[in-house]
Amino acid sequence: MKTLKFKTNIQCSNCLAKVTPKLNEQSGIDSWNVDLADPDRTLTVETENLEPEDIKKAVLKAGFIANPL
Repeated sequence: MKTLKFKTNIQCSNCLAKVTPKLNEQSGIDSWNVDLADPDRTLTVETENLEPEDIKKAVLKAGFIANPL
């Protein structure tokens, strides 16, 4: 399993609620978390086979940006 980390523009729990369905429906994600207390709003994803671009696209579908760290 690999861990992918991204800097995001997810700012609050309402933003997180918009992203949640997109990440949950993305096959290949074992688990994920957004640290809203971190200034970079770091998204951490555990996956076996997804690439950073796959995660970026899923977050973009919710209207947010995720840049690999």
